[in-house]
Amino acid sequence: MYRHLMVPLDDSALSAETVPQAVQLARTLGAKVTFFHARADYGASSIGALERVMSPAAFNDNMAGEARAILAKAEVVARAAGVPYDSVVTTSDRPHEAILTTADARGCDLIFIASHGRRGIKGLMLGSETQKVLQHTTIPVLVAAVESNLPTAQMMAPLAVIRDEHRSVAAVIHGFEFLVRHARDQGTPPSFPLLHAMLYYIKAFPETLHHPKEDAYLFRRLRARTHEFDATLDELQRQHVDGHQVVEDLERSIRAYEADPKGGFAQFAALVERFATSQMEHMALETKVVIPAARKHLTDEDWAEIGAAFAGNADPRFSVDNDEEFRQLFARIMNLAPESMVGAAGTARG
Repeated sequence: MYRHLMVPLDDSALSAETVPQAVQLARTLGAKVTFFHARADYGASSIGALERVMSPAAFNDNMAGEARAILAKAEVVARAAGVPYDSVVTTSDRPHEAILTTADARGCDLIFIASHGRRGIKGLMLGSETQKVLQHTTIPVLVAAVESNLPTAQMMAPLAVIRDEHRSVAAVIHGFEFLVRHARDQGTPPSFPLLHAMLYYIKAFPETLHHPKEDAYLFRRLRARTHEFDATLDELQRQHVDGHQVVEDLERSIRAYEADPKGGFAQFAALVERFATSQMEHMALETKVVIPAARKHLTDEDWAEIGAAFAGNADPRFSVDNDEEFRQLFARIMNLAPESMVGAAGTARG
């Protein structure tokens, strides 16, 4: 039976939805998962070559790209399921060759992949590349889903966005927990600029985009269709409000920790634990209760409105520019993080 799955990923919604399927299969088999991303060689492009000279800092950011961000969100799913995982990033303009080379080097015995089922820019990682993998592989390949064959249900896009946003927040929370453990084990404080960047993301993203959209669209539409989950929705909205105070407390503790690295650590660590526990329980309640209820009760019309809102184009309070700003910030945080925080082998913690 298969013991080590290779899961190639890109930044698409289809790829994000492939992750829980692969993790569930690995859990059933008692297997390990290696998440994989092949990024294009930005430095070899004419724009990259010029930027390397004109703006080295910008070049470094663009060279790093979103690879670690993509993998960090996949790792969230594996940790939650208790599945051992590893993550690999390579630079290659021939992704299918990179997939096969890495799968062989890592001892993978199954490649678990999805396909966009089309060519073009969106098919850079999955699509025509999937076909090339199938043509050249000596390792079994499971094509989990072909996008062009999937039902065009209105719910698929917004659900993918909601899950992806949950994973982004969970990845940053994991980063806080990692930095606490590292500081405790090493006896040295973490990078405070990184802590402040992570705090800004947590403070701004849920408050500015994620929670307001849930309240104004997902929760409102579900209340209109059924009152069965009103108590749960009331509790979640209360947690949205209470969470703001916890974040404020966390911000003060980071400032105190930075001013007094020895004396401020204990309070900072305690608040990180409190925040992480409350947020993970909050997201679990949404994932296990609200999303299944929404899938059951909401109509295509409801999902169309929710999808437009989460895509950032239906409400003047939420803009595409804000979505892209937070996407870039998340990628920047993952690129600033220690190598051992993202892409290291691991599993869930008890």
